[in-house]
Amino acid sequence: MPYLKGISGFIAIVLMLSCTKENKPITITPEDYHASIDRVVEVMIHDIFSPPVASRIFAYPNIAAYEIITLENENYNSLAGQLPELTPIPRPDEGSPVNYRLAALIAHMDISQALIFSESRLEVVKDSLYNTWKNTNPETFVASKTYGLRVAEHIKAWMNTDNYKQTRTMPKYTVDYDAPGKWIPTPPAYMDGIEPHWDKIRPFSLDSASQFRPAPPPPFSMEEGSAFYKEAWEVYEESNRITKAGDETEEVAIARFWDCNPYVSVTRGHLMFATKKISPGAHWMGICKIACRKSGADFDRTVFAYTKTSMGIADGFISCWDEKYRSNLIRPETVINKYFDENWKPILQTPPFPEYTSGHSVVSGAASTVLTSVFGDDFAFDDDTETPFGLPVRHFSSFNLAAEEAAISRMYGGIHYRAAIEVGLKQGRSLGRHLVTGLDMEKGSKDVVSN
Repeated sequence: MPYLKGISGFIAIVLMLSCTKENKPITITPEDYHASIDRVVEVMIHDIFSPPVASRIFAYPNIAAYEIITLENENYNSLAGQLPELTPIPRPDEGSPVNYRLAALIAHMDISQALIFSESRLEVVKDSLYNTWKNTNPETFVASKTYGLRVAEHIKAWMNTDNYKQTRTMPKYTVDYDAPGKWIPTPPAYMDGIEPHWDKIRPFSLDSASQFRPAPPPPFSMEEGSAFYKEAWEVYEESNRITKAGDETEEVAIARFWDCNPYVSVTRGHLMFATKKISPGAHWMGICKIACRKSGADFDRTVFAYTKTSMGIADGFISCWDEKYRSNLIRPETVINKYFDENWKPILQTPPFPEYTSGHSVVSGAASTVLTSVFGDDFAFDDDTETPFGLPVRHFSSFNLAAEEAAISRMYGGIHYRAAIEVGLKQGRSLGRHLVTGLDMEKGSKDVVSN
């Protein structure tokens, strides 16, 4: 009957419409990007990456995300042709409904996952996000995912030519225990020297690892009155001064705040275990996050800030490690125990690599210079990066002042001489200025370069 046919047709249309899910735009915010980096940091803490290796893990995923946003945002310039051997990323297929911010985030997550050990820890989160985005707008998600992974493969191919894999098979550092003034492993774990071949890693903005080679340290001499003797005695004297009081002094608080040792070996009786923290690079990534949030940076500017800062940090480690294994200088703990006080211990645990220059000083000098170029001088902020490790918030009126405190913390901690700190800070600032002025990343910008 026509009546029944009409009713049946109406019901079919209603059912079809009720089963049709409305596609919504997929919104990607700066907080999504912060969360992606935070998740990587959590896994890096678990996996215990050395500071140089950690810096590499930050840089490549950020560059992938940055290259994608430059295709849509005319305010930013591609790094292709500016970074050694980096070629332009592929473009999405014409007419493809790619969400560039979603593609950038997917590329960041994919490369990050490829660079850490505990991949499953990121896989669970990634699958959850994929399901959310797919249910929100399947067409946009599939197009964005396909494109993001294409870019990730392009960046991975470039990444795999930076000599990192080759350095994995190079010999361990050979310690010369009979050479006066040369570095030897330190207690309690007496670990081998970490990353003795890091100078062979391809830099991002530098011509070579030795482009900002610092002046050599004071010659080793335990003759009273020599420059080296004075520096060693200063570390010993300063340590005794700041630990005399019953309460923790400001200097000790500064040392602990900037410790950033990803692997602290703890021995209790016959038991040895490790406490885990973030690396120096992760601390400065945290400061970058704080600055992005305070300044109200949108997604693209957030990616830009992280990318620029992570390249400065990575180049800082390459430059610093080039000098560390050249000068191969003995640590204060070894000198003080042998010549001044066999029972003395530094406030911080001595890291397992040569002393000069100070890695935290170099990296802090570089990162602070880059962040100043992005957010300006006199950018005040509250640094809560270390609160997950039980340390209080510290306030800084500029990135440069934060870098200076990070640098001097190494003397307060008893792990560096003054020359390594002051020269290291200068070394980092020099390479930071080089990156800021040498890379053309932001159209029409007038970079602020720190002193």
